[in-house]
Amino acid sequence: MFEIGIIVKPQGIRGELRILPTTDDPKRFNLLVGEEVFLRIGSEEHSYKLLQARQHKNLVIIKLEGVNDRNTAESLVRGIIVIPEEKALPLEEGEYYVRDLIGLNVEDESGEHIGTISNVLNTNANDVYVIEAAEGDSFMIPAIKSVVLSVSIPRQKMIVRLMDGLRELKI
Repeated sequence: MFEIGIIVKPQGIRGELRILPTTDDPKRFNLLVGEEVFLRIGSEEHSYKLLQARQHKNLVIIKLEGVNDRNTAESLVRGIIVIPEEKALPLEEGEYYVRDLIGLNVEDESGEHIGTISNVLNTNANDVYVIEAAEGDSFMIPAIKSVVLSVSIPRQKMIVRLMDGLRELKI
C-alpha cells in the first residue's frame, strides 16, 4: 500500500476532509474519484469510495462515501489515506518510490561501500538522500545526476560520485 495523504481536519459541516498530500502529485486524488481508497487509523484499516476531490492551496479537500457530517469527519482526523500498489502512478525513467530507496547500499565509483540510504528528504530544489555510513555517522547527498550515477533497485545498489567535503558534513 502507498500512503498518499493524511487527514488534518474536517472541512465544513457536510463531512468533507482536508488532506495534506504526501504524494508527489496531489492531482492524483482527482484520478481516484469513484475508486476505493483505504483509511488507516492506528492498526485499523477501512475502505471508502472517494466521491470528490479538489485542490485548495497546498491541501486537497475530499468527500468519502458514508462520511456525511462534521462529527464523523472529526473521528477520522490523523488517519492516513493509502492505496494499493496497482493504483500507484507509473514512474518515469529515473524516478523511484522512496520505499524502494530506503536500505539501498551506496558505493562510490571505485566500488567502495559508503553506507546505506536511511531517509529521503524532500526539498524545493531536489531530494536529498541521508546516508548512514558503516562507522555509524550519517551525511547527506543531493539527488542530482552529477552525484547519483546509477540506481539499481533489483541489485539494491546506488553508485555515487561524492563531491569534495560532502562526506565530512556529518549530521
